[in-house]
Amino acid sequence: MRYFISSFVIMAIGLIAAYFLGGLSAIYITTLLIVLEISLSFDNAVVNAKVLETMDPVWQKRFILFGMPIAVFGMRLVFPLAIVSIVTGMGLMETLQVAMNQPSEYEKVLKATESTIFAFGGAFLLMVFLDFFFGDHEVKWVTFVEGSKTMETFSGVANIELITAIMVGIGLGHITQDFGVVLAFMYGVLLHSLLGMLDHFLSSDTVKSGIAGFIYLEVLDASFSFDGVIGAFALTSNIFIIMIGLGVGAMFVRSITLYFVEHKTLSEFRYLEHGAHYAIGILAIIMLMKITMHVSEMVTGTIGIGLITIAFLHSLWENKKANA
Repeated sequence: MRYFISSFVIMAIGLIAAYFLGGLSAIYITTLLIVLEISLSFDNAVVNAKVLETMDPVWQKRFILFGMPIAVFGMRLVFPLAIVSIVTGMGLMETLQVAMNQPSEYEKVLKATESTIFAFGGAFLLMVFLDFFFGDHEVKWVTFVEGSKTMETFSGVANIELITAIMVGIGLGHITQDFGVVLAFMYGVLLHSLLGMLDHFLSSDTVKSGIAGFIYLEVLDASFSFDGVIGAFALTSNIFIIMIGLGVGAMFVRSITLYFVEHKTLSEFRYLEHGAHYAIGILAIIMLMKITMHVSEMVTGTIGIGLITIAFLHSLWENKKANA
């Protein structure tokens, strides 16, 4: 429980702030946003924990300490403001004034850019999934896929992850006929590859590079936050309530991550990492689908939590069989 004390304290402060911003209705909306963020990012906590386990303890603490302000203020407030600022050509402070005084106009501009945002975030998450999917894992979950001869053949192909992603990007271009979407998608693929290259040069044999791991986790968190930030406008156009709700949710995700790391949860429950990566793969596909159609964030969150729950229960069952 000690891992979540700070999160509950921040939640209490956030709900009080929400009350002064809009009364009881604001508290209700903030609570919904907290649940939305946790449901969308629960698989993020699992993957974060896996990466943190390979990082130096100093960088683990830095991620928890410095990553939180970046997650709350950077991705849930500054990032959407920056997007609208770039699109409209307004200054950041002017954009903030528009968001506060003309929230409908701010929402309109942000939603006009959501196709490129989804393309970038979907591409990055797709690469995260493909890296895992085609990786060499001792433990296999969906054995008829992961242990098949076809998988063994394709996994041995050089750069299979990049080839698959580029094919998806080309297909996306044919469907949307939008150069901006294709460009954003390729930037997402490139960023993931560059972070992998940075980690290769800076890491030792046993410990993941601190700075590369930190950047990777922040970009991963950003990719997960896109869905929540844009989806939050379905509930409210108040950017401060959005920041509070999604920020508190992000705080709980950090607490879950820390709990997983210190309790070696991923080692104890062997399929949890698999479930999280499959959930990320589905989230990536849904984000790309959202470019041309509407998919509810609640559907996305439910699928993610559902897959992780199945993976957890399956791990628990296998553990009981092994100890019987």
